[in-house]
Amino acid sequence: MLKDYESGLSTSIFLTFSRTRPGRYDGPAGNPLHWLFPDPTLPHMIKSTILCVDDEVDNVDALERLFRKKYNVLKATSGKEALAVLDEHPGPVALIITDQRMPEMTGVEFLEKTLTSHPETVRILLTGYTDLESVISAVNKGQIFRYLTKPWDPVDLSNTVEHAIDRYVLGQELKAKNTELARALEELKSLDVAKSNFMILINHELKTPLTSILSFSSLLAESKLNDEDKLMVNRITRSAERLKTLVEDVLLVVRAETNQLKIDMQQVAFTQFDEAVSKEVQDLLNKKQQKLVSKLEPLAVTADVRLIKQVMLRLIHNAAKFGTDGSEIHLESMKSGNNLRFVVSNIGPHLPSSVVDKIMKPFFIDEDVMHHSTGTGLGLTICQSILKSHQSHLQFKNTAQGVMVFFELPLA
Repeated sequence: MLKDYESGLSTSIFLTFSRTRPGRYDGPAGNPLHWLFPDPTLPHMIKSTILCVDDEVDNVDALERLFRKKYNVLKATSGKEALAVLDEHPGPVALIITDQRMPEMTGVEFLEKTLTSHPETVRILLTGYTDLESVISAVNKGQIFRYLTKPWDPVDLSNTVEHAIDRYVLGQELKAKNTELARALEELKSLDVAKSNFMILINHELKTPLTSILSFSSLLAESKLNDEDKLMVNRITRSAERLKTLVEDVLLVVRAETNQLKIDMQQVAFTQFDEAVSKEVQDLLNKKQQKLVSKLEPLAVTADVRLIKQVMLRLIHNAAKFGTDGSEIHLESMKSGNNLRFVVSNIGPHLPSSVVDKIMKPFFIDEDVMHHSTGTGLGLTICQSILKSHQSHLQFKNTAQGVMVFFELPLA
């Protein structure tokens, strides 16, 4: 509460504070009144600066009187003087209000000269003449915000200036946000590169001891061992091989995502994969008493044979793994415009829509959908990364009996 007591010729002001809000003081140290008197340097406390230009001094003074309480007002009586004021003024100028008809330099000519030095400043043109050519010139060359005729109405002009300042402030806020976003994006890119390099380094360091472990376990397996020792060596070998597979999978994903994957494009027919793929997934099919049914068109596509074979193997393995025991896994291809569509489908539980987006993320395993299955969670991520390098992508669709996954490649 402020109380004013007059004492002779001087005035004394006493401050009495009542605790109207709970809690302790959280302001800056040494400034307990900070919450009452905000920092004047804060954006919402700074007065915007406007420049008023008119060759008639009375008009410039009238504009100053109208706006000086709310804004910092700079004045000039010619285009040349106004340019000098802009050069000497240390801070930004939010708005320029200028007359059109001035000696030596018109308002449009002046505004045009400010575009380079003050591109973000908002511009208003005043004129006592309704000259259509001047209006067109002002819009095209001076990039004005509004065109007002003299004599101007104070209320109308004040509203126009307020809208112009709002536009300038919003533009500055947007610029600051864009700068912040650009900086954050660069930081994310740097972190992503660092992460990828770190993953490659770690995986390389893991492969070296794994190679030694597998070599020594192979030598141990060939030596004379009792049954218990053989079982232990076999467990070591299986664990090391699984870890080696994981390392290779992670390296494959990182290289694909960082465009370091070596691709050898060739003309290849899916039919040539049929027998090889069937053999590699046969153990899993036998374990679940499933059958692979193939129906492939004898058409060639342009792709990397080695990488597309990996995609096919992983998709079939995934379909078998989560398909119903004793069911059929269907492997098909058909023409789709200028592409060949490759389809793998199974009989089993549907894939919830909430999982489709997540399932492409590395190491994602949904416990309910996967029936508590274990794994690295990289299978579909690897497929998506490989197909991305072929300008393609995986698509999922729930069918009446199960799930269908497919992708397309251009016909050769």
